[in-house]
Amino acid sequence: MGRWLDGRGELVVHGERDGARDGFAVPLEIATSYLARTRGLLGRDSVDGALLLSPAGSVHTFRMRFPIDVAYLDRRLRVIAVRTMKPGRLGLPRLRSRHVLEAEAGVMEGWGVRVGGRVEIVLE
Repeated sequence: MGRWLDGRGELVVHGERDGARDGFAVPLEIATSYLARTRGLLGRDSVDGALLLSPAGSVHTFRMRFPIDVAYLDRRLRVIAVRTMKPGRLGLPRLRSRHVLEAEAGVMEGWGVRVGGRVEIVLE
């Protein structure tokens, strides 16, 4: 796993999706610096794929323009919680969370991101 830098890659979701086991990949933006994590999805109208915030244990949606799905990941990239958050909300901190994935509301279910599932980060 190691330590990532700000940049791009792919998020690979492992597990069952539509009844078949596979590794489903989506575009990923990685935000690891303080500035990139603080900016996050603020000021955007949408996100292409997902945004990974690392390290992160909680998020907020103040000044956001659209609702988002939030997946909290532990240090082994296992999903420990998935929530949909409307703009103007403060998410509760997750004690075991080391990373947070953000995407447009409703897409994570279709990707197969579920509690107990595992994801993989592939760098470009």
